Amino acid sequence: MIGKFRNSLRKTLKAVRSFFTNNSIELFPVKDALKNYKKAEIKYDLKAAFNVALLALPQGMAYAAIAGLPIYYGIIASAIAATVAPLFSSSRHTILGPTNATAFMVFSFFAVADPEVQSNILIYMPLLVFMVGLISVLGALFKVADLLQYVSRSVLVGYITGAAILIMNGQLKHVFGVADRIQAKTFFSSLSELLANFSHFEFTPMLIGVGTLALFLLMNRRLPALPNFALCLALATLVSWILSVSVTGYSVARFAELKLDNFSPSLPNFNWDHISFLFGLAFAIAFLASLENSVMGKSLGSKTGERPDVNQDMFSVGMANLGCSFLAAMPSSGSLTRSALNYESGAKSRFASIYAGLFCLGGFFILASLPIVENIPKSALAALVVGIAISLINWGNIRICLYSTMDDAVVVIITFAATLLTRLDNAIFIGVALSITLFLRKASRPHLVEYEMNDEGDLCELGEKRKRPNPAISIVHVEGDLFFGAADLFRTQVQRTASDPNLKVVILRMKNARHLDATSVMALDDLIKHMRKQDCHVIISGATRNVYKVLKQSGVLETVLEGCDRMEGETNLFFTSPSNPNLSTRDALLRAQTLLGTKKADIKIFYDPSHEKK
Repeated sequence: MIGKFRNSLRKTLKAVRSFFTNNSIELFPVKDALKNYKKAEIKYDLKAAFNVALLALPQGMAYAAIAGLPIYYGIIASAIAATVAPLFSSSRHTILGPTNATAFMVFSFFAVADPEVQSNILIYMPLLVFMVGLISVLGALFKVADLLQYVSRSVLVGYITGAAILIMNGQLKHVFGVADRIQAKTFFSSLSELLANFSHFEFTPMLIGVGTLALFLLMNRRLPALPNFALCLALATLVSWILSVSVTGYSVARFAELKLDNFSPSLPNFNWDHISFLFGLAFAIAFLASLENSVMGKSLGSKTGERPDVNQDMFSVGMANLGCSFLAAMPSSGSLTRSALNYESGAKSRFASIYAGLFCLGGFFILASLPIVENIPKSALAALVVGIAISLINWGNIRICLYSTMDDAVVVIITFAATLLTRLDNAIFIGVALSITLFLRKASRPHLVEYEMNDEGDLCELGEKRKRPNPAISIVHVEGDLFFGAADLFRTQVQRTASDPNLKVVILRMKNARHLDATSVMALDDLIKHMRKQDCHVIISGATRNVYKVLKQSGVLETVLEGCDRMEGETNLFFTSPSNPNLSTRDALLRAQTLLGTKKADIKIFYDPSHEKK
């Protein structure tokens, strides 16, 4: 019995290993990095990790505050994600943890939920993080990250810009000390209530908040190399504490005390009703986290010369979130600011991220042991969050999106507007759907132009339609993607071309046709049958093995070869020849002449000028 169990376990592990190998996902890429790790690199990694931790700790607090969670959720997420992710990632400098975009997506979802749900947000959070991790892992195994290249950067620019505006709007109520008076959940109603409460703005938190923000912006401009976020938060906390013990009646809103039992492992509550409720949000966060991580990895790769594996990095995002789900943590993604700081601080390996995570974990225990967190003014942290939001608005990228093409301008404007008008998990999908729709619209517009030889022997565009005294042969160059979006338009244009009664043979040159699917094959099948009813033959030349495979498996090959005497070697499909691509066209022309029963025929060439090589 034990032997059978061992054999079954061995086969299962072998199958799992084979699955990962076939999907090019490494289970523990850190093993190879560990073998090549040099002692001389340790000091560089420790220095970079310390700098990253000084930024990650206060940022973690800020992002937890954005999400409407206790601030220790951000600290623990910063520690666990930074420690777990490098075990599975492909990049050396990637730092994972909570980010502003994912944090505000959490806030926007629960802000409009029922009051009962809002009061139990901490019950939902471990399950949400687990679902984000599981979706990311499955997406990586099935190479979903490869599809992210089809999402326009304009979507991310519009989303981040809108999220930055929302973040500022959500934190100003803390800066001005009127958080208890703002009950609205949407952007415009919240802004309206904030302005309506102008007379109730409190001087003390406003002084702390505005002063902290001004100092932060000044230090970022004059001393960008310093950990300004941590320094400004520490200074604001110190000033607030001094005022509290020296000024009678001084009072500002502060955070709850950090306790060691906040860091306690627990299992997510796997409730099917909760899973159904959170699925859309989890999917949106997993998508956004992978998109952010992919953009960040490519951005760093352009500096380091690395070529990141986006699916491997998506796998690391998933594993990091799975690890976070068993502790009091929030969803994590790739942080561009912390990753860039890690690189600029001289990190040599992925172990810098692990060290940074351990430093953050140590920082949690220090903060829980000393009376620090309970003295942090909410207005100061809110002001620093506003400072981060201001830095997120990249006017250069916005200008590029607005002036590059009309499609990019539409995408960035609609995505930006969607972030202000609806929940962020809906806004990101609106932007992505619009981006893909515009891409498919451009990709699915086959345009055929008819050319002929003039009396001088030059190739020129055919003018007015004229009757052809001889039976004509048309050669149609099928260029680019012949997928579902282009299939019907392609069929319609070829049918329109074949409306000339003297056109007797159409040769579809499919050497450069790509991505045939069921829709395009059915369109081709309908086209051939329609042409035969018009007493017109269809021949395929330049067919690749992939084209032949799709036609054969679908059964449409029989339609193509219908009427051919195969015993005599007759065929209507000619394969491309790598050594001489024109051979298949020559053979197709010979076949066309045989079908016409004459060698006297006009030959017209159709092609898509947008694919003309310059």
